[in-house]
Amino acid sequence: MGFDTLLGNERLKENLENSLKKGHISHFYLISGPKGSGKHTLARLLAAAALCESEDKPCLTCHSCRKVMAGVHPDFITVDDPEKKTVPVDLIRSAREDMFILPNEGKRKIYLFPRGQDMGIPGQNALLKVLEEPPAYGVFLLLTDNPEKLLPTIRSRGVALAMGNLPEPVLRKALQEAHPEASSDSVAAAITRSGGFLGQAMELLSGDSEQSPQTQGFLDSFSRGDNLGLLQVLSPMERWKREQLIEELEQWQTLLGEALLEKSGMPGIHSHTAVTQCSAEKINRGIARLKKAVQYAQGNVSVGAVCGWLLWELG
Repeated sequence: MGFDTLLGNERLKENLENSLKKGHISHFYLISGPKGSGKHTLARLLAAAALCESEDKPCLTCHSCRKVMAGVHPDFITVDDPEKKTVPVDLIRSAREDMFILPNEGKRKIYLFPRGQDMGIPGQNALLKVLEEPPAYGVFLLLTDNPEKLLPTIRSRGVALAMGNLPEPVLRKALQEAHPEASSDSVAAAITRSGGFLGQAMELLSGDSEQSPQTQGFLDSFSRGDNLGLLQVLSPMERWKREQLIEELEQWQTLLGEALLEKSGMPGIHSHTAVTQCSAEKINRGIARLKKAVQYAQGNVSVGAVCGWLLWELG
């Protein structure tokens, strides 16, 4: 089975399989590519290969492979705090110290850093210290959407694996299998808008298939210029939790952005007919106001104040 579960990237997979057959596993892999390009899938497969008990790695059937793929192997450790914008340097230092404790079950100990681009200079320097002299059993998997945000000394230490986009037939087949309810036009639009990356196409197709009542009310009121309708949508939201409000406003911002692209001639994935009848100036203004509202909410402005400001600005 090996790397078959990773779509496309045939040359990359062939090179990895040849290296594994020779028993070569690097202590550091730098996996790069945009969101939805398969970085996490490849990282998990590499971790399974590093801990696999079979001759053909990764077999995905042995005890170790199954634990890695299920995310429960004690020697496969993720170093991140998704709540923080920047990966805390203390987490990286802690992982560096933990690396010198022998593996629990396997022959290797694998550390996954899923947000390489969000590691500050102190964090990268902390990681660099262990990359320079890692223990023999240590393996580091560093994921990033932009290798240029990493120090040259980091980039030069390991094997660079750049994820490629998928051929259109492969992408179309995967999307049709995952979303049999989607129309051929929606699938084609998702392929065009995703740049050939499956994760992004999946997210686009899933986007607003089930809109909340607030979202539908906002789109209707915004497109009609209905201030009373906006008031009826935003007033109850003043009692929402901050995280819930931010998520909703970000969705509105995304939907207006999609409508603007559709208005400019880009194929649409979901129907935004009412909004696309608005002027581009109005849609752009709405996007800017929503973006500012999200910034206010993230900056600890009260939820009620954010909703009131947004009603004033959109009215």
